[in-house]
Amino acid sequence: MSKRQIIALLALVGACISVYLTLFKLGIIGTLSCSIGSCEQVNTSRWARFLGAPVALWGVGFYLAVLAVAIAGTLPQFAESPRIGTALVTMSGVGVLFSAYLTALELFVIHAICMWCVISAIIVTLIFLLSLKRA
Repeated sequence: MSKRQIIALLALVGACISVYLTLFKLGIIGTLSCSIGSCEQVNTSRWARFLGAPVALWGVGFYLAVLAVAIAGTLPQFAESPRIGTALVTMSGVGVLFSAYLTALELFVIHAICMWCVISAIIVTLIFLLSLKRA
């Protein structure tokens, strides 16, 4: 399996987590399954929205965009394109910074941790590290 395929797989997992959290935030599902931490406290805080939309919905868009770029990078015509590598590094770098900001909010402002948010932060960090190796 190539690095871009692994990135695509990680982005798909991240998208699924973000969809799950979005469904909760929009009231479509009633409770979050959260064996570690206080996911509902984090996801019902005032910090769970960014520019008027749920942070988790931004995550869905982010992960789907990374998924699309990673899949495009597996196509023969883009396999050697430096633009794909640059796009993945840039996108995931922004994702890592935003995840670090959100994690800081959880630790120092909300005083609660969401295990799904931590898993998402790990996923975006792995995507970033894999992207760096490719670029």
